[in-house]
Amino acid sequence: MESKKHKRKTNHVVIVTSDAVDANVRQFRIKPWLLQTIIVILCVVLGAFIGYFIYEERIWVDTWKTVNQKNTELTDQITLLEEEKQELEAQVESQNEKIQILSETVNQKTQSESELARQLEEQSLPTEFPLTGSASMEEAQEGDPICVFTASAGTMVVAAASGTVTAVNDDGEYGHNVWIDHGNGYVTIYRNQGDVMVNQGDSVVQGTTLFLIGEENTTLGYQMMKDGAYINPMDMLAISG
Repeated sequence: MESKKHKRKTNHVVIVTSDAVDANVRQFRIKPWLLQTIIVILCVVLGAFIGYFIYEERIWVDTWKTVNQKNTELTDQITLLEEEKQELEAQVESQNEKIQILSETVNQKTQSESELARQLEEQSLPTEFPLTGSASMEEAQEGDPICVFTASAGTMVVAAASGTVTAVNDDGEYGHNVWIDHGNGYVTIYRNQGDVMVNQGDSVVQGTTLFLIGEENTTLGYQMMKDGAYINPMDMLAISG
């Protein structure tokens, strides 16, 4: 019979020593299965650390890519906003130019309207001579103020200012009379024997012909009222120079 072979037991010895002079040397016997278990655990722990670092690296790489992508998107958005800002600034500048032009136009229109109003106001003041030619003049000594002009044939009786003909009447002394309201409190009255050239309700301007002086109607009676009261017409002629 073959003799049974005994399996030889193997133990691992761990020796622990120190640099001290009187230090003792310690020996630890470790069974093979325990050493294998420790090695396996160390390998697992080391593998776990290596896997963790690899995983963390991937996370950091992905995070960095995400950050870079976000930065790129943010940069694109900033660029787009800058372009929109420049476009808006250009639009604002264009609008400011239009507003400036409009303001200047409004100012010019206002000045034109003011000048036109001034001219209309001046044209509504009965300051002009009521005849187109020279004439001699007498002032009435009694009654309401009246200037009596004697002119030569061919001279025209004209409106002293712009206004509206409010009345055309027969006149017992002069033949006919024409009343013009100038819209500013002034009313002028023209008395002559000639044919009347305007009708009641007509709008007239400064210089509109009212009568034509002939050989038999050389006399013009000229009166003026201010706010319903008669005034001397020569006072207004004197103001006009």
